[in-house]
Amino acid sequence: MKKNKISIYIHIPFCESRCHYCDFCSSLLNRENVEKYFSYLEKEIKLNENFLSEKIIDTVFIGGGTPSSVDGKFIARILKILSDFEFSKDPEITIESNPNSLSMEKAESYFSSGINRISIGAQSFNDKILKRIGRIHKSEDIFRAVENARAAGFTNINLDLMLALPSQKFSDIEKSFVEIKNLDLPHISYYSLILEEGTRLYENHIKSPLDFPDELEDRKMYHYVVNGLEKIGLHQYEISNFSKIGFECRHNMTYWKLRDYISFGLSASSNIKSLRYRNFSDFKNYYEALDKNEKPIEFSENLSKNDRMNEFIMMGLRLNSGIDLGEFNKKLEEDFVSLYKREIEKNIKLGLIEVKGNKIKLTEKGRDLSNQVELDFFR
Repeated sequence: MKKNKISIYIHIPFCESRCHYCDFCSSLLNRENVEKYFSYLEKEIKLNENFLSEKIIDTVFIGGGTPSSVDGKFIARILKILSDFEFSKDPEITIESNPNSLSMEKAESYFSSGINRISIGAQSFNDKILKRIGRIHKSEDIFRAVENARAAGFTNINLDLMLALPSQKFSDIEKSFVEIKNLDLPHISYYSLILEEGTRLYENHIKSPLDFPDELEDRKMYHYVVNGLEKIGLHQYEISNFSKIGFECRHNMTYWKLRDYISFGLSASSNIKSLRYRNFSDFKNYYEALDKNEKPIEFSENLSKNDRMNEFIMMGLRLNSGIDLGEFNKKLEEDFVSLYKREIEKNIKLGLIEVKGNKIKLTEKGRDLSNQVELDFFR
């Protein structure tokens, strides 16, 4: 029987402190709880061994939270368990880290465990802005983290950065480019700040909206980033992601291409065919389910065909390569061009999309109005 590829996400919910923009499922670091959590994480993976034994693991992404906030031995333990299953010939295995907690020892531990891609959450090179958004590292830690990763053997390194942060000026973005160019990394993610209700930055924005770049300034920063990264050899392949050829994040492509993935850990979400499910987001219920040898699933649903079409379109439009019509037609057993004839014609006339070969993709103007285009195609 031919085995299909699967991607795995592993959630590490621990952080040394909580960033002011974060609404992810995370918990401040508690040494005793870390040991307990990883033992239960192992239980959950073993509960899925029949499923995993029928798959080929192509990508693994260890995220959080802050995976680098815990001892490297815990990460090694999880990868040891996964090594019992079949991997593809060239798997991509990624871990997220914070600059201040990526020591030389941890970087070496990760690399020797089989991790071959590392993503460093820099967010900004401006120390004042880092403090404003609740980051506990400084710009000097970013350079040290990159140096440690390289010395440990990593060649596939990503840096996460953010736009439209409080007090951020266009000159900050220009200065960041000097550092990006000097670092010469193969992958950069540059996200615009999303103000999530209930976070400290959301409250700050309500009180002092003028302290944040407005939408026009945000777009100016974004276009500068896109053009600047292209000039230094980092091509845009997704709205917020840029890489040298061959260094695109394969794990994220799983999400953007609506391929199957299974996730382990607190609040982790999985998608297998049309089945979508999410784990418990509190430790108590997560542990209690696993104590009963039950999968710690809090919520599940079977996505309708319309749901899957909408997701395929939304994710496909994020990619510079666009929506693959052949893949859409095969996966969803529909003819895209016939189904969306009116929407295609309308958005071509508006200059928001273009058809190239077997792909439909956003124009430069369309990327600024991507939400409008997505809504037009939604059923």
